Amino acid sequence: MPQTVAASAAAAVLLTACVDGGDPQSEGTNQINLVVPFAPGGSADGTARQLATEAEQTCGKDVVVRNETGGSGTVGFQSVASAPADGTTIGVAAIELSILPHLGVSPIEPADVRGIMQYSEQPVAFGVPEDSDIENVDELLTTDEDITVASSGTGSIYHIGFAGAAQAAEQPNLRNVPYSGAATAVQATLGEETDMVTVGAAEMAPYVEDGQLRPLAVAGDEQVDILPETPTLEEVGLDWTSYAILGLFAPQNTPDDVIGELNECLDEARRSDSFSSYMDTLGFTQEYKDAEEFDAFLQEEYERYGDVVEQAGLGEQ
Repeated sequence: MPQTVAASAAAAVLLTACVDGGDPQSEGTNQINLVVPFAPGGSADGTARQLATEAEQTCGKDVVVRNETGGSGTVGFQSVASAPADGTTIGVAAIELSILPHLGVSPIEPADVRGIMQYSEQPVAFGVPEDSDIENVDELLTTDEDITVASSGTGSIYHIGFAGAAQAAEQPNLRNVPYSGAATAVQATLGEETDMVTVGAAEMAPYVEDGQLRPLAVAGDEQVDILPETPTLEEVGLDWTSYAILGLFAPQNTPDDVIGELNECLDEARRSDSFSSYMDTLGFTQEYKDAEEFDAFLQEEYERYGDVVEQAGLGEQ
């Protein structure tokens, strides 16, 4: 994730139609182009490339991956949204698709594209150095002291995720300190540049296993295996959830039958043993939503995060 919304690297994933020849719009192409709104080496890029490998079998097409970066995902999102709506270009969606428009950075909203499927989620997690004086999440959410929080960038899901929790708890003393990504945010906290860090559960887990970080809570509906015995915010009395998600989307006017064909072959790739093993190894939870469900989810999150951005004073002035 980028340091600021206006300057973050993005990864967009583009895919051509996964049809073996029945769709006249996809005749003449035997390739799925795949672009990514976050930089090479990140979770969006890695999972997309693994999914692309499987999709070459299930979709019967060559899948060519390329990264388009810039504007916290805006460049990639716009590239897909403006592509021909014929199933030959699709992209990887992150939850920033529902956040960036409120920040005045991206003109692309969930209503401007069509979901194909969601394939992953991980809850936002809150952690402190092992020797921190902050004992638990209750103390964090009620302290009168100024607490600095390392995130992967202003306006990133990890920033907005903890901002929403702070708003729900009426806690004004948590201050965002943006870094250039989740890894640098963690290192900043370990180096005592900040009091705590907010990243995804999977990104925090290795540091917890090594005894460097202590998790305080996760912003999910339930506890996660990779952070054992870490309470959810709901379990400590706070009504707030926040997830980093990954999915696939297409241009707005892509026909229903093409969306259906893409969903079918890409979901088959998602369910493959190889992709499932890859996700398990990294600690990523597979969370599936079909096209209609994913559209509804992105729109709901767009509205919910819009309120958080406005209350935090981050919206376009």
